[in-house]
Amino acid sequence: MGSENRLGDIEITDPQAMRALAHPVRLAILDRLQRYGPATATRLAPHVGATPSVTSWHLRHLAGFGLVRDAEGGPDRRERHWEAVARGYRFQAPEDEEGRSAARALSLEMFVRYGDLPGRWVAETEPHLDPAWQRASGLANTRVVVSAEELALIEDEIERLLAPYVTRDPAERPAGSRGVRLLRYALPEQEAEDGADRSRGQQDEGQPEGTER
Repeated sequence: MGSENRLGDIEITDPQAMRALAHPVRLAILDRLQRYGPATATRLAPHVGATPSVTSWHLRHLAGFGLVRDAEGGPDRRERHWEAVARGYRFQAPEDEEGRSAARALSLEMFVRYGDLPGRWVAETEPHLDPAWQRASGLANTRVVVSAEELALIEDEIERLLAPYVTRDPAERPAGSRGVRLLRYALPEQEAEDGADRSRGQQDEGQPEGTER
């Protein structure tokens, strides 16, 4: 991860906060608030798979770790409106075992939640896109051979490119804009034996595998 937080994400460093978020209902709540804005527990409940009372409990739990908060100026003062503290979040595995375990638990829950998103998009959304959006969408499976420092630099450069689009005022978005989900998986492979990967890497580095558009 780069040293700068260009996207305005909330940075989760507390292992307890990571474990708190590593729950399907809480992840769904935070995702919904970040995507659609403030909402009550009652409005969130049908979308997160829980009753309003259970959803309210999870919201208070998330608030305890600073991930959500009361929204100001809700249309109905009789109901409590919640909002996400930031448009996104990020976390990094600490060096201690407790922290690594908590980060692993959150990563696993995120993989479970978002793992079937591409398949659902292909089945439910892609067929209804006009040709321009279909051509711009798709996936790329690229393998590179890099050091840990270079991987961090790649991630940092990607965020540098995305930042102006993530942080710009909604009024500045061009006509015809729509939400686009960009999934980034950086998955280091197991270390190769006896440097065998080095010789292959000279040929494979930077070449796309299974790129689809």
